[in-house]
Amino acid sequence: MTERPVFADSLGLPLVHAGKIRELYALPDPDTLLMVATDRISAFDHVLRPGVPDKGAILTQLSQWWFDRLADLVPNHVVSTEVPGAVAGRAVICERLEMIGVECVARGYLTGSGWAEYQRDRTVCGVALPDGLSDGDELPEPIFTPATKAAVGEHDENVDFATVEATIGARRAAAIRDLTMRIYAHARDIAAQRGLVLADTKLEFGVRRDGTIVLADEVLTPDSSRFWDAEAWRASRAEGGVPEAFDKQYVRNWLLTESGWDRAADAPPPPLPDAVVDHTRARYADAYRRLTGEAW
Repeated sequence: MTERPVFADSLGLPLVHAGKIRELYALPDPDTLLMVATDRISAFDHVLRPGVPDKGAILTQLSQWWFDRLADLVPNHVVSTEVPGAVAGRAVICERLEMIGVECVARGYLTGSGWAEYQRDRTVCGVALPDGLSDGDELPEPIFTPATKAAVGEHDENVDFATVEATIGARRAAAIRDLTMRIYAHARDIAAQRGLVLADTKLEFGVRRDGTIVLADEVLTPDSSRFWDAEAWRASRAEGGVPEAFDKQYVRNWLLTESGWDRAADAPPPPLPDAVVDHTRARYADAYRRLTGEAW
């Protein structure tokens, strides 16, 4: 299902695509697009209501902060931040790329869907891991755990590296794996300097006409990455479990434990209470502050 666009009327531009969070609009230059981050929030493949105020702007500006710090590692898709006033602060003009249909995930810690798979098979996306690990443990070394990119309303599916090679070719698969792991290592060190653990992150890449691989969409935001407070993570090693992340895990937890929603049923999730929205906004704003050193 395609989401109803939020900014189409105010922009007066042709809508190319409305995803779970972002909207893409055509521009007079056919080689560029206007990418707008809405305040929508998704969980378990559902777009939830209401949105989280300022979320789209936080994602956009934090991504730009990271793009600047990754410029020596990989080119990115941003052409300009000079955008129409209706979407100022939450949009960029970006290159029109051939997107690679793989979610590139780097994990340095075992948690989330990786933890669930590990409990069954002692693997994550076909990568064998040692026995005796617990939820939240640091892995012996970071691993590449890709997934197929699903349409709105569909489920992303974790896959092994051989599947990626078969899908996009061995050379390109190796290239995006290498870039993903280099970006993760660099970002992990930056986060650590700010008292944060970067447990995992999801990246997307596109390709220019000349074959150059480009970092696209968003990067190292609370929507695409799991950050923990480093002190809280260290305490969790003695107590068990994992600390609250600077992401939408709080929303997921509310849906599963307090909302009364049956995830297995066909009914959509209930509306988010004001308290859940406010707490989620605070977590996103705090992640921005902790990383950039600037108050939101």
